[in-house]
Amino acid sequence: MEVFWTKGFKSTSYEDLTRTTQVKKQSLYCVFSDKRDLFLKALALYRERSITSLEELASQEVSPLKKLEAVCDATLYQNDEALRRGCLMLNSSLEFGDDDREVNREVMLMFEQVERILEKIIRDGQQQGLISVRQSGKELAVYLNNALSGAKLMEKSGASREQIAGVLRTTVALMVSENAQ
Repeated sequence: MEVFWTKGFKSTSYEDLTRTTQVKKQSLYCVFSDKRDLFLKALALYRERSITSLEELASQEVSPLKKLEAVCDATLYQNDEALRRGCLMLNSSLEFGDDDREVNREVMLMFEQVERILEKIIRDGQQQGLISVRQSGKELAVYLNNALSGAKLMEKSGASREQIAGVLRTTVALMVSENAQ
């Protein structure tokens, strides 16, 4: 996963994979039918880890607004290495476009899982009168997920942390109920 995340699928060679894993090429072929099969497993692992991390944030004993702020904070890359690599799912989506159904399925599965978690947080906030009910929880979850993806692209493209944090603060602020302000 780390090699694909750093280099992308097309730029990753079997030599890169064998050097990093310290597994011989033949042994990799025995477990994975080809580089693409290994890549799909790496995407699934990345998705699982990302979703687990997001679920941990969502399970905190704080208000739904604090949870959304924590999700936004966690979206921003914490160091230069993470910034350089970016998000494996977004990188893969940009690298493959719509040319690979299975890669797109993994990307869409991650977006759907993220949206489900965000929707639950948002619905809890709507029930508590903290988040606007002008749009459904689902609509707001899709909107926030899009803003989070956009923030990742902004960051990788060189936008300042302040600009990105401002976009994410504004995104959450637009969802706050008028009664909660």
